[in-house]
Amino acid sequence: MSKLKILFAVISIVYACSTPKQKADLVIENGSIIDGSGEKSYKADIAIRDNKIIDITPEWKGLYTSEKIIDARGYIVSPGFIDPHTHAFDDLNSTERNACLNYLTQGVTTVIVGNDGGGPVLVQETFDKWQEQGIGVNAGLLVGHGTIRKLAMGMGDNDPDEATLQKMQTFTTRAMEEGALGLSTGLFYAPGSYAKTEEVIALAKIAAQYGGIYDTHLRDESSYNIGLVAAVKEAITISKEADIPLHISHIKCLGTDVWGKSQEIIALVDSCQKAGMAITANQYPYNASGTNVVSALFPRSALVGGPDMFQQRLDQAESLNSIKVDVKENMRKRGGAATLLITRYADTTLIKKNIKEVAEIWQMDTVDAAVEIARNGNARLASFNMQETDMANFMQQEWIVTGSDGSTGHPRKYGSFPRKLEKYVLEEKVIDLPAFIRNSSAKTAEIFGINNRGYLKQGYQADIIIFKPEEVQENATFQNPEALSEGIHWVLVNGQLVIEEGKYNGKLVGEVVER
Repeated sequence: MSKLKILFAVISIVYACSTPKQKADLVIENGSIIDGSGEKSYKADIAIRDNKIIDITPEWKGLYTSEKIIDARGYIVSPGFIDPHTHAFDDLNSTERNACLNYLTQGVTTVIVGNDGGGPVLVQETFDKWQEQGIGVNAGLLVGHGTIRKLAMGMGDNDPDEATLQKMQTFTTRAMEEGALGLSTGLFYAPGSYAKTEEVIALAKIAAQYGGIYDTHLRDESSYNIGLVAAVKEAITISKEADIPLHISHIKCLGTDVWGKSQEIIALVDSCQKAGMAITANQYPYNASGTNVVSALFPRSALVGGPDMFQQRLDQAESLNSIKVDVKENMRKRGGAATLLITRYADTTLIKKNIKEVAEIWQMDTVDAAVEIARNGNARLASFNMQETDMANFMQQEWIVTGSDGSTGHPRKYGSFPRKLEKYVLEEKVIDLPAFIRNSSAKTAEIFGINNRGYLKQGYQADIIIFKPEEVQENATFQNPEALSEGIHWVLVNGQLVIEEGKYNGKLVGEVVER
């Protein structure tokens, strides 16, 4: 080595030794990092300060000091999961359930609410409430087309006139200006089901002007009205005409009439993507959907005018006979009464029984049993109506991300992410671990325009989970749907530990996620 090189080496050593170390609030050392990019794991340490990742380095001790150190040797360190489709709005608004432990114990650090057309118009008011009382996870909002339509024109099935449509556009504009991530629709549900495609396009154009996303529960996931493939094409038309990214919520082939349609839908989406369109979807890892008796079985025409009009139609012999024809056919499409499991009902003795069993108990026809349930307050259902082959086909697509669609009485609210890891990554190997982490974090952040979360990168918010894949366990079942998951040993939300060695510490450090 030349004298000059020796001199430079000495100077470098002296400089390094004399440079003061930076202070980190927390360091995660010795972990196997899977950073959300889809690439394989690598060994590195992560330094965190002021809620953010300040460095990812092979060796932190020469650069930082920290009083708090987590030794993650033997563990995977990854971004916290982001759930794009939840029904956690009421949980976040509650002072008893706002920690969202069912999500934290799955490794979910950010949730999106307001899906299926049900998001609020008063977005800022909602954000203010969350910030005032505290929330356990980060949360973003979609403004709901169903909410907007109901506010503007009630439960009627008529088309909006020019003044009413302008009012709906004003609601959408306000929500987007207050930070909504986009527009959601529930075109399968009343009153969204009464809207024509052009109405949705008019509102989606407003969301597009603010850089938002169009998130949709398709008009039909089966063969209820226009059919599954036609419903996907309608969503694509809305996206194209409004010039807005399309996100299809809980994509599936629901019911016997559309089993096997996954490849056709994949080919359709792929062709649109090649033409330059932004199309993605989320999926939950269960072959049973979550719904209710009225939504699953009764025609939308019976719901026009709201609950009182619905009950009147059930009391009129002529209208009831017509309704029962549709109920019978819709029951067939879902695989029969034995596939419809009651998960929540006023008569708790019927919970965990299917409609066929209820009909036997009541000594009546299955269609009459469904009508009786509808008369008496409705019931939540788990509807077993999907094939594993279609689920796997969708899951392997790069444009599919993990979502829970978490609803009361269905284990997906408590176990979606662990179940996908257990069943589809480790056991059946439908996808690998880096792909699972990417489509449960970074990909979702990209879709919703969340620019500082979802990856393990310098400068990003420190939403981080630490776990051993083989120890992660979904405990929720259809018999016990509210059992918390296990195996995510440490969870950080905005750089602060909220789960330590598997135990929740009571902190509410979630933040509002705005567009």
